[in-house]
Amino acid sequence: MDSRMSFTQSFTDFSASVAAIVFATINVNGAEIPLVVIWLFGGAIVFTVGLGFINIRGFWHGVQVLRGKFRKEDSAGEISPFQALTTALSGTVGTGNIAGVAIAITLGGPGATFWMIIAGLFSMATKFMEVSLAVKYRQINPDGSIAGGPMYYMRDAFKARGWPKFGAVLAVVFSVFCVFGSIAFGNVNQGFVQFSTVTGFDNSIIYGVIYGSLVAVVIIGGIKRIADVTSKLVPSMLALYFGTSLYILAMNAGAIPGAFVLIVESALQPDAAYGGFIGVMIMGIRRATYSNEAGTGSSPIAHAAAKVDEPIQQGFVAMLEPFIDTVIICTITALVIIVTGAYQIDNVDGIAITSYAFTTSFSWFPWVLTLIILLFGFSTVISVSYYGNKAWGYLFGERYEVLLTHKILYCITVAMAASVDILAIVDITDSLFFLMAVPNILALYLLLPEVRRDLRDYRTKL
Repeated sequence: MDSRMSFTQSFTDFSASVAAIVFATINVNGAEIPLVVIWLFGGAIVFTVGLGFINIRGFWHGVQVLRGKFRKEDSAGEISPFQALTTALSGTVGTGNIAGVAIAITLGGPGATFWMIIAGLFSMATKFMEVSLAVKYRQINPDGSIAGGPMYYMRDAFKARGWPKFGAVLAVVFSVFCVFGSIAFGNVNQGFVQFSTVTGFDNSIIYGVIYGSLVAVVIIGGIKRIADVTSKLVPSMLALYFGTSLYILAMNAGAIPGAFVLIVESALQPDAAYGGFIGVMIMGIRRATYSNEAGTGSSPIAHAAAKVDEPIQQGFVAMLEPFIDTVIICTITALVIIVTGAYQIDNVDGIAITSYAFTTSFSWFPWVLTLIILLFGFSTVISVSYYGNKAWGYLFGERYEVLLTHKILYCITVAMAASVDILAIVDITDSLFFLMAVPNILALYLLLPEVRRDLRDYRTKL
């Protein structure tokens, strides 16, 4: 027993140390700025400017591609551009859109919402970059399945430039981080906590086994089944969340203009209670960066399977992902929290604030919130399993039995997630997930001229 406790404590200390390094901060005027946020958001600004503000100029074209205007049925790929988008969205739209927004407003005030929107808009260029490259350098296997993502454009793009060892190292490092960083412990555990709180059901073993079994039914079928589920699940769960949110906003319609004024004023001229201008800015940018995951290299793995002839086309579709995730969903959540005054409640934090905001209009909303959290969490779990599976395949081979081994191990970890004290595991998996951004953003910086040329060639063809 002593040796087990000693190992547990050692692992906890190790996880905390890794998290401290990954999420290390620098102090600017009293505001703690995580270095990983600077790395990600700095890249977003560079890519936005480098691509001529593609996030604005190419927005409508992305909508047209998504609607199928340029679709060809015989295009290589496994899923439609829409299914690729919903699969990627299911990985980014999660409890962070509900609890994360509340945390940002609690710590940074309503003005944090403004900077979340700004960060989301800039992040669109990063998504365009990484997804365009993922489709361009994807690998089509003999059975017709697709393997793609940052590890492939790191390996092949730099090999073409005469830097094969550099690209190979980046690809392996990224893949290792992705395998372990794609274990979605937090989503399962948070879902169980909310479910247990509302229903009183506290048997974590049964919950975990059922959850893991449902995940297995979906992910063992591969990307086509995952995309099949997410293409139905994502619109449904967003409709449920939007429906209840818009109803509350309609009931408080008179307070909406004032809420927008408060958001802008607090963002640009916050008082000392909100930690100063830098503090509000960083809180908003940080939550947006964590929410849409642009630059971590995760969603390009899903987009790589899209049926498109022109890689740039899927880049345009992918731009819509941060817009939906951060600009729309996070903004609606923030407005609900502000117009109901929930952010002013003392001694309440995270998801409890959002729950309170909705309960002001619906006494039964905790049940709806539980369903939303379960749907958001489940969609994230099945999507990130695909990311880890493809990284596993890159490291050990794209053979069926190799990929199946990963899927079985993944489902076992999901089944265990609700039953164990996973704080240390969440620390290290979150850390590894954001470490994916280190090799990925570096690669994107170096490949920016190539994407710029491809974009110019694509526009010429149009």
